[in-house]
Amino acid sequence: MENKAPEHVSVSRGLLALSPMAVFLLSYVAVSLYIGDFYKMPVAVALALASVWAVLLCRRIPLLERIEIFSRAAGHSNILYMIWVFVLAGAFANLARATGAVDATVQITLSAFPLRFVVPTLFVAACFISMAVGTSVGTVVALTPLAAEIAHTSGASTAFFVAAVLGGAFFGDNLSFISDTTIASTRTQGCAMADKFRANLWICLPAAIATVVLYIFSGLGIDALPAHDAPAAPAWLVLPYLIVIIAACAGVNVLLTLSLGIMAAMMAGAASGHGLVDMAGYLGAGIDSMGSLIVVTLLAAGLLGLIKWLGGIAFLLDRLTRFVSGVRGAQAAIAVLVGLVNLCTANNTVAIITVGSITRRISERYGVSPQKAASLLDSSACIVQCLIPYGAQALLAASLAGISPVAAIPYLYYPVLLALAVAVSIIFRLPRSARLR
Repeated sequence: MENKAPEHVSVSRGLLALSPMAVFLLSYVAVSLYIGDFYKMPVAVALALASVWAVLLCRRIPLLERIEIFSRAAGHSNILYMIWVFVLAGAFANLARATGAVDATVQITLSAFPLRFVVPTLFVAACFISMAVGTSVGTVVALTPLAAEIAHTSGASTAFFVAAVLGGAFFGDNLSFISDTTIASTRTQGCAMADKFRANLWICLPAAIATVVLYIFSGLGIDALPAHDAPAAPAWLVLPYLIVIIAACAGVNVLLTLSLGIMAAMMAGAASGHGLVDMAGYLGAGIDSMGSLIVVTLLAAGLLGLIKWLGGIAFLLDRLTRFVSGVRGAQAAIAVLVGLVNLCTANNTVAIITVGSITRRISERYGVSPQKAASLLDSSACIVQCLIPYGAQALLAASLAGISPVAAIPYLYYPVLLALAVAVSIIFRLPRSARLR
């Protein structure tokens, strides 16, 4: 888990190495803001432009070597694993929708809860599922199709419902004992998971409670919206979806969970009169719907690999560790450091591992307890990962729900409140139990 000390990178070289990120933000976010429509500018085009610029910057090596660097980063085992998740998620979501599993689950949910409380219920459910699963991706896969269908049925904003799932997914991912981010943060800082959990809970729980309250008040007018008339679906059609949620809560691997869901949906579809050829078509259409998401994932991974090769990550580590002073300054530097690296890598676990050893040295020098350092690493990385539109979770949720990757950002209350909680914990050096004796 240890990483090397950051190499010295000049300001000019460092800024040039980070310029592909600026190209992406200008070509996607700035252009979308200018035209007032985030659906017009495709993320893939913006990433392609930034990737071309990054390849042009690597002038010291032949073109084929530049492409090889890009391809190695895009073809990393973690990226390919994520693509398998996307493929199975698309197949299951479309099959479950076509065979009636999602409709049946929506009807049961709406009959069990008043519509105004469905959004906070989705948030709390995502919190518990992600704590059990240990991954935000698995939670997004399990709940996003349900959230999108409830929003569609009620006529409410799909982005509002999806945002609740995303926020809850990161709450649990941040606290779970089996989460990659928890394992990475505790191992790099040399603290027990239980100590990190207690320190983290005092930061995350107030933000989560405030988020539930905001979602309750934000959803008060939803039940006044017109609902679509739909014939009642047999209750047993909910079984494929129920199997996915139970398997996720039991900590079953997400690929196996989705495979079980697909098999259950196929049996339910056969029992309700769907032919095998028809169901194969549903699976194929679902896989095809993930095409653009897979392209975006490959482009983003390759681009970030080139930025790292150019020295962009080393530049951030070098510059941000120069101006640390005092306990509060050290904690702020840890939070900013992992956040910025996460912004460049689009992977919170990778960001934590990248800055782990540097964070430990800062903590030991300025008296930051290991559990507080681990908590800051995990929480700050989760904040950024939840908010960036090119992160795997946001892209997957957007693809499953059929919305823009940035559509949910205005409704992502939890990461904003978590950022506020992190700032308060730094200013007032909370929790007190996490201070070094």
